[in-house]
This record gives sequence, structure tokens and C-alpha cells, in this order.
Amino acid sequence: MCRNIKTLFNFDPPATGDEVEAASLQFVRKLSGFQAPSKANEAAFQLAVLEVTVAAQKLLDSLVTNAEPRDRETELERARIRNAKRFGSA
Repeated sequence: MCRNIKTLFNFDPPATGDEVEAASLQFVRKLSGFQAPSKANEAAFQLAVLEVTVAAQKLLDSLVTNAEPRDRETELERARIRNAKRFGSA
């Protein structure tokens, strides 16, 4: 599950709220061990996702860098190259 959490800082355009929430959901899923919580745990699970989303957004908003923003397409191509080396070409 954690492999779905992507770096969100220093991209142009910046990470969207949906991307931050998706990363937060993956993080809470990993911590809890639940893909989808039971009805008894659903409220706590959703609250955790909300709180992690707020904290993650606050972190992203407060970080600073002098580096040039990364391009999403370039990063995607780099990931494809790494995967081809790791798993072989399909």
C-alpha cells in the first residue's frame, strides 16, 4: 500500500487537495491495516484521514526550497525507466 504514496512537494503545478487526501488515505490504511474499515471503526478511520490530510497540507504549505519545481511528466518518465530496469521491459 505505501508504494502508492508519492512525493507531493515541489511540483509544478502544486499537489492538489485530492492528491494530498489520497496519500493520507493510503497512510491511514497502512497504519490501521484496513483497506476498508468495519462500520464500528468507520468514523475513527475517516477522522484519521481528515486529520492526516490537514497535517499533510499544512506541511506542504510550510516547506520551502530553492530548487526548481519538478515536472510531473519528467518524474513519470524517470519512474518508468527505474521500473524497466527493476522488472524488465514488458
